[in-house]
Amino acid sequence: MKYRKMGKLDFKVSALGFGLMRLPTRGNFMLGRVKTKETIEMIRSAIDQGVNYFDTAYVYHLGGSEKVLGQALQDGYREKVHIADKLFLTLVRKPEDFDKQLAKQLERLQTDCIDFYLFHGLNRKKFEQVKEMKLLDKMVEAREKGLIKYIGFSFHDTLAVFKEIIDAFDWDMCQIIYNYMDTGMQATTDGLKYAHEKGLATVIMGPLKGGLLADPPEEATEVMKQAKVQRTPVDWALQFLWNLPEVSTIISGMETQEIIDENCSYADKSGVNTLSKDDLVILNQLAEVYKKKILVPCNTCQYCMPCSYGVNIPDNFALLNYFSHEKEGFRRWRVRRRYRKMLASKTDDLDLEKPNGNATFCTECMECIEKCPMEIMIPEELEKVHAILKEKKEISEYY
Repeated sequence: MKYRKMGKLDFKVSALGFGLMRLPTRGNFMLGRVKTKETIEMIRSAIDQGVNYFDTAYVYHLGGSEKVLGQALQDGYREKVHIADKLFLTLVRKPEDFDKQLAKQLERLQTDCIDFYLFHGLNRKKFEQVKEMKLLDKMVEAREKGLIKYIGFSFHDTLAVFKEIIDAFDWDMCQIIYNYMDTGMQATTDGLKYAHEKGLATVIMGPLKGGLLADPPEEATEVMKQAKVQRTPVDWALQFLWNLPEVSTIISGMETQEIIDENCSYADKSGVNTLSKDDLVILNQLAEVYKKKILVPCNTCQYCMPCSYGVNIPDNFALLNYFSHEKEGFRRWRVRRRYRKMLASKTDDLDLEKPNGNATFCTECMECIEKCPMEIMIPEELEKVHAILKEKKEISEYY
């Protein structure tokens, strides 16, 4: 495992971090029960291979993520890792709620101190909440009590808001969405460099854009074949990030032991400025291929879920994006078939507890728009999903 500087802090973290939002479950991957034994084995295997940064949150798997991490870090494993956890601001209605939530997280994690404590998903509105409720003071107080070590935030908004947040406090770290396709979205490349100049450790989430970069269209595969150094699609995406000196570590959601082993092998080959000029040309070409194909910039973060009316929003968008990547003929027919068969189209088949509905169940209640970190106009896009995948309208009519 390679290790990288954690911003201005005096220690290094593994190039590969483990994101605990998508763990093996029984049933729906966000709402189903975590497979405890399998997950513990995976976490410990990652640690044994050198991974020392683990990212979780209060709401991941409805608390199951924190609990299983706490169990996995028994028997001497806690001392080998840095835990990053997050304050879920939606549940903080008064300053005292900060203390209650942190206490619950420490209990779940079976530890007396969380290494990195983050405000979860800061945007302009949530940062106003932080300031009004003086939650930064609560963070400092928790640090002085030894309950947390370092203070940070994860981010979903514009570059201007990102800089405003950074300048408002002496942060230790930040967490942003960044990959070779999304260099101009949210914090952007300029924000990544700005955080680095300020001494913040910068942790990357969404390195594979919700898995999209791991499953390339044919045009992207052809570009990769032209490279002097042959890599898998995942390796290309991760090496792009590890090549950058501003990146401290990358959070990868690893659902199987095979993915852990592969990603650790990629990390072993990583390093700042290790990509050649030819490699960078290939990555630019790949980005252009994908940008032409993406219709809805959904990262499958699941913040919009659950939908009160049963729509599986991320799956609807994933199918549309996959459809746009495929050529005419059988492969597009297969995506349309998945839309008909995988997602419920009748009320009798709808599961409100584990939303499985197609786009037609959207009532345009607008609740999801406020939750979406990508600021997608979800009801409008769902209408297009159904028109293209069910009614067989042409993509060119909408995009």
